[in-house]
Amino acid sequence: MFKIFRLISLLIFVMFPFSTNAHVQHYKDLKSIKFDIYRNGVHIGTHIFSFKKSRDELAIKSEIKFEIKKFGIVLYKYYAEGIEIYKGNKLIKFNSTTDQNGKLKYANIEINNNNYIIDGSAYKGEVPLEFLIGTWWNHDIVEAPAQISAVSGRIIKQKVKFLAKEIVKFGENSYNTLHYNFSSTDKKLPKKKKLNTDVWYDEKTFIWVKASFEKKGKWEYRLVFIK
Repeated sequence: MFKIFRLISLLIFVMFPFSTNAHVQHYKDLKSIKFDIYRNGVHIGTHIFSFKKSRDELAIKSEIKFEIKKFGIVLYKYYAEGIEIYKGNKLIKFNSTTDQNGKLKYANIEINNNNYIIDGSAYKGEVPLEFLIGTWWNHDIVEAPAQISAVSGRIIKQKVKFLAKEIVKFGENSYNTLHYNFSSTDKKLPKKKKLNTDVWYDEKTFIWVKASFEKKGKWEYRLVFIK
């Protein structure tokens, strides 16, 4: 059972990070965005983004929390929070901490000339600015050659494929979306570490609406509200 949860955790690292660079302008006037997290159709937690603007900077706080239960007993708990600081459309600082069922992870990123300096629990070093933090709310991720895990700093080289225009419905809310698939380009990676995630963006605003992947169950992110 614990092997299953380790696999889940690896997907969570890829699935639930935070953000970087352009398209920040789509969010500068927002206060918060909330998603519900589902596993096999059961609601298990939330992911909330909070936005705060001060002069020429934009601070974005991200908080994820969920629990997996069986027969009412909590088998797995996950909590992560991070904060990004943008100046203009450029990420200038990022910090996150994660409690993965008692195992602690972290990622710290700063900008230096034409590189990001990463100090993470899984990677330390420099990467080019075209490598974006592996977020889904920032639509620019569809053009990035690689993601930086916001949980551990791990580098995930990716391939992005546009699949279709689709209508996504959550209750009474309906969205005209662009559907993409993100997958790992490194064929040597073990299956449990490979990226294979579907993400939907609103066609007009590019705001993130939905994400899903399958690993020991079906996981979904569903947009609850934007304000």
